[in-house]
Amino acid sequence: MAGLAPGRLGGVIRRLALLAFALAAGAAAAADAIDSFVARHWQQPLAPQGAPPAGWPAREASLAPEDCAACHPQQHAQWRGSLHARTMGPGLDWQLRLMTADKAERCLRCHAPLAEQKALLARRLGWASAPAAPPPGYVPPGLDQQGLVCAACHLRRHQRYGPPRAAGAPEPAPPLPHAGFRAETAFQDSRFCAACHQFPADGPRTKGKLHEDTLAQWQASPAAREGRACQSCHMPGRRHEWRGVHDARMLREGLAADLVLRRRADGGVDAVATLRNAGAGHLLPTYMVPKIEATLLRVDAGGERVLARHVIGWQIDLALAEEAFDTRLAPGAVATLSASLERADSRGGRVELRVAVAPREHYERMFRYVLAQRARLDAGTQQTLQAALDEAVATRYEALRLTRALPPATRP
Repeated sequence: MAGLAPGRLGGVIRRLALLAFALAAGAAAAADAIDSFVARHWQQPLAPQGAPPAGWPAREASLAPEDCAACHPQQHAQWRGSLHARTMGPGLDWQLRLMTADKAERCLRCHAPLAEQKALLARRLGWASAPAAPPPGYVPPGLDQQGLVCAACHLRRHQRYGPPRAAGAPEPAPPLPHAGFRAETAFQDSRFCAACHQFPADGPRTKGKLHEDTLAQWQASPAAREGRACQSCHMPGRRHEWRGVHDARMLREGLAADLVLRRRADGGVDAVATLRNAGAGHLLPTYMVPKIEATLLRVDAGGERVLARHVIGWQIDLALAEEAFDTRLAPGAVATLSASLERADSRGGRVELRVAVAPREHYERMFRYVLAQRARLDAGTQQTLQAALDEAVATRYEALRLTRALPPATRP
């Protein structure tokens, strides 16, 4: 702005200040609108859908994900392979068999949030709150076992909601099914996910830490400052997969690993492995259930020997009262494993870093503990609980393995 007279310069500065104020006010108003929509959309418990509009065909009125697939086959196929489609199953079912309806509500608000799902479940388990009348035709049998279904996010009183049309997507030709949908930018905002992935401030805690605190972790991360919402990583290209720590490829995208061997002057070898949260926009892992175990090993023709081991995770007891450790990695944080091999032990062979993931480690411990008291459970609950344990163990996997040959020995 060289050459401007002082008066004109002051006017430019004032206009820039007014523009900045207007932009900030607009951003605040947009944020308030999203907060307001999310609060209404996820008001708990969710209200029943009610009778569908007159004249709607059965498929259009249906709450069944299979009926959504008629027009949205890709999204349905992706959802079927996701954890959202399996939020109900043996791991929760055995617990619901031992719960009252009011205690179950705390679980169902995320695992099966529709009022119609809860009514079906109440009838199946014989709860006193079960409606006497059978469900209406638009509620398919088994909906209570299908988890977080399409309607849970996209339907309120038979009105469809979703994100604004993607850039470059063609304009659909009228007439639109179910009278179209309401576009809401909240579907692209991390706050939309917080209904299940962020407990309120008065929610359950251990050692002062909320059991589910993912939104707050994200808000404190570089991802939030860079404008990368939860959907950027967990729904890229609007894919309905929601990959997380249970997925090996997703884990490798978030966790960077390295292994370096250095020959010392005395002929021995130092091995240093590092694991860094290079991609997750929250703590890795974000809450207490998963555990990531890194193991450094010396391997040769004679077998394997563990040099170092480190668990990344938040370990709390089954009563959720005491913390054993919290080694979760904040964005950018590094965990290190190291070992020193003497000269005689550093000839031939190799050193390996293996990273194994137990996505449901906390539940495995809980299921085994309860199964040890199986005499107190009826046969059906025992069978369901054993299925839950088998299912949890089956989710374990090896995420990565790095191998480095021991460097040639130096002359003495």
